[in-house]
Amino acid sequence: MTQIIVNDSEGIESALRRFKRKVSKAGIFPDMKKNRHFETPEQKRKRKEVARHRQNKRNFRK
Repeated sequence: MTQIIVNDSEGIESALRRFKRKVSKAGIFPDMKKNRHFETPEQKRKRKEVARHRQNKRNFRK
């Protein structure tokens, strides 16, 4: 769970900006998008294949 402590002199805009930055660094948005809709087995297989391909490309470059 991501949380921030808002100081008395801090504006809501800067607190919201800090919160959004923490959430994006924690990787919560991609997880929410992944679980938002039902994924058919074919879509799941295709997504995993693309991820495997990306991982192989990264490992090959090293």
